[in-house]
Amino acid sequence: MRGHEPAMRPPYPPSPERSAELRRRFSEEARSERPDLSTLCLLVGAEADRELDEGGLDEAQVELDRLAGLLPHRPGGPRAWAVALRELLGERTGFHGTPADYQRLESSLLHEVLVRRRGLPILLSVVWMEVARRAGAPVCGVALPGHFVVGFGSGAEQVLADPFDGGRVLTGADAELLVVGATGARLDPAMLRPADPLDVVLRILNNVRAWAVARPERSDVALWAVELSLLLPSHPARLRYERAQLLVQRGDFVGGAVELEAYADVVSAVDEAASERVRGEASAARAMLN
Repeated sequence: MRGHEPAMRPPYPPSPERSAELRRRFSEEARSERPDLSTLCLLVGAEADRELDEGGLDEAQVELDRLAGLLPHRPGGPRAWAVALRELLGERTGFHGTPADYQRLESSLLHEVLVRRRGLPILLSVVWMEVARRAGAPVCGVALPGHFVVGFGSGAEQVLADPFDGGRVLTGADAELLVVGATGARLDPAMLRPADPLDVVLRILNNVRAWAVARPERSDVALWAVELSLLLPSHPARLRYERAQLLVQRGDFVGGAVELEAYADVVSAVDEAASERVRGEASAARAMLN
């Protein structure tokens, strides 16, 4: 894959038939005994981008394999692995992030990140993790508040690296600053726990939804991101409400009303007042048909 910056083109979802097949595969992978992070991320990319066909999915996996093959054979302990990944991905092949990447949907799509060598912290971390894993490194994702990084090793020997900053190896003070900058709170050791692959995917889809919320004309993106999130075995119940609102926004008043009523039934068990408000929204949606 080339490392130059391609001309910007807005990705658009595939045909309904292709989308249905991708979602079936996404659901099956998410419910498998050991969900494969790169596969799930690439299926998200295919749902976003109609130009990503089966050949493109295979090409992206081959590129991850190729990059892993460029790493030295078992360079040593956690710090040696972190340095080896930084030298390969951050320095030799130029993977890193910039503030402008937060404005691009492509920054949340693994196949685009592999081509552009740019992306959000979590997607660059996926590249680091998948390349390192293929090479046998003891690697995991670390979901620091507001800034995803990768960890090599575990416990007291764990070494953190920031792929968004080209794989810079972090000191304890560096990690503390990242957390304080994002939350104003001190670093809690619980924040260093390995991130579950499905939590990583949900966080990626949350980023896609946030991108779309800022662009009302791309409610199509918000809708497929919500619908993929709902296919994960564990997800916030409120996503059903968000999907209903999007359906109404996009003119599917009946479908939105049905979803709102179903969500109201769920909410009624814990908050009757909220349930009644949602039922009112469902009635308003149906009234839009008149």
